[in-house]
Amino acid sequence: MNISEKDGNVILSGVKCLDIPLCLDCGQAFRFSERADGGFHGVAFGEILDVKKTDQGYIFEHTDINKFEKIWRPYFDLDRDYEKICASFDDEKLKKAVKEFYGIRILRQEPWEALCSFIISQNNNIPRIKGIVRRLCETFGERIGENDYSFPDCETIAARSVEELAPLRAGFRAKYIIDAAQKVSSGEVKLSSLGEMPIEEARSELMKIKGVGAKVAECTLLYGVGKMNAFPVDVWVKRIMAEMYPDGLPECTKGVEGIAQQYLFHWRRRSKEFVKNDEEAASAVGSRGA
Repeated sequence: MNISEKDGNVILSGVKCLDIPLCLDCGQAFRFSERADGGFHGVAFGEILDVKKTDQGYIFEHTDINKFEKIWRPYFDLDRDYEKICASFDDEKLKKAVKEFYGIRILRQEPWEALCSFIISQNNNIPRIKGIVRRLCETFGERIGENDYSFPDCETIAARSVEELAPLRAGFRAKYIIDAAQKVSSGEVKLSSLGEMPIEEARSELMKIKGVGAKVAECTLLYGVGKMNAFPVDVWVKRIMAEMYPDGLPECTKGVEGIAQQYLFHWRRRSKEFVKNDEEAASAVGSRGA
């Protein structure tokens, strides 16, 4: 991996098994959008990022080496050997998913943002999730730059009422967002300690929150805490398991079930192999609902 700084930007090259557009557009994060030039723009950890692929590598704008090392290196999980992990998948269906969408990595998001975002994701689709998250940030976050906003902290949301969240158009999820904020800000749910807990204990900790079931808990643990053995099951993954793995995932995924899930999820909802014969998939592409 080569990291250099030039003209106020950071250039990343030499990373195997990394496709940043795939990472940002495969249903695990909701604050990035594609630009007209094929790059991506978004916000994470209160920092703006524009990133695009060039002949030199990936250009990270609005950052420097220090910010890159502190935020973007862990965010894109650059120190994990995904090439080795993907090569270890000896299941034919999983190998097809990896081959078609090679380069997906699990984003290491801020735990509170991941928890809140996946509460919003319940019975929802990606465009609507993005809209609610955007309105949440514009309404309660802090302005950064000209048109971007930070993700509001749990203390800010804990002090709000369901009525005050009405402009988000989050529906029944508003009361769950507030309950999560109150329990996290009070310390009743120990969000900062989840990484140190066994996954069963961490799952139970999150499920103290109203409206947080197994799917939201697993998403928070995978995308916000970095537990690669977390295995979120939504409508797409249920379909995958019924169609392909009725007896459970193959042994080669043990310990990295979350990575396998992300490849299979994206493959099942995007691959022409399925969409061409699946009108429901074609009309619902992007769904990440429960």
